[in-house]
Amino acid sequence: MVLTDPVLFKGRDPVTLCRSAVRGGATIIQVRWKDGAASEVLQLAQALVSALPVPVLVNDRVDIALAAGAAGPHRGQDDAPLDRLRPYVPPGFLLGVSVGTVDEAARARSWPADYWSVGPCFPTANKPDAGPALGPDGFAELARLAPEGVPVIGIGGITAANAAEIVRAGAAGVAVIGAVLGAPDPEAAARALIAV
Repeated sequence: MVLTDPVLFKGRDPVTLCRSAVRGGATIIQVRWKDGAASEVLQLAQALVSALPVPVLVNDRVDIALAAGAAGPHRGQDDAPLDRLRPYVPPGFLLGVSVGTVDEAARARSWPADYWSVGPCFPTANKPDAGPALGPDGFAELARLAPEGVPVIGIGGITAANAAEIVRAGAAGVAVIGAVLGAPDPEAAARALIAV
C-alpha cells in the first residue's frame, strides 16, 4: 500500500506518481492528506479512482471515500468505531483500522475491520504523533492479536532495506509513504519493496 503525502509530490503530478507506484507493484493506494480541504482531497481521490486499476482508500474521511467511489476508508483509533460505521456503508466497502498498542488491539478485535495497519514499525518522520517504534518483535506481538482471517500490514518507517523483517514477523504486506513517493523513481522504489 502506498499512502499519498502532498509534501512528497514536490510539484510532480500525484496521479502520475501513483500510476508509477502501481506499475512497480503497489496493490492499494491510500489518499492521506491530513490538512487538505475536503474539496481537494475529494478531487485527488476521484482522479486516482478514475486512473488506477487498484483499490483506492481514503484516510479518515468516509464521506469522501463514498463520494469519490473509493474502495473504502482507513480509520484511526480516535475515529468512530467500525462496528458503528459498517451498517451505513455499501457491501464490500473496505474498512481498515490503525493499531499501535495492545490496548488498541484489544479495542479493535471486536470491530469488523477488513485489515489492520500496525505500527509504527520503525521510526518515521511522516507521522509525528505515531508513537514509539514497535520493531519486528512488537509488530509480531500485535499482529498475533488480530482476529483470524484479518490481514495485518506493517506501517511506519518501512523501506526496501527493512520490509523483509516485518514480513517475516507476520505482515501480509507493508504500507509506505516516503519509501516510494519520496523516491526519484516511484516505480523502481515500489518494485524494490515487492522484491523483498
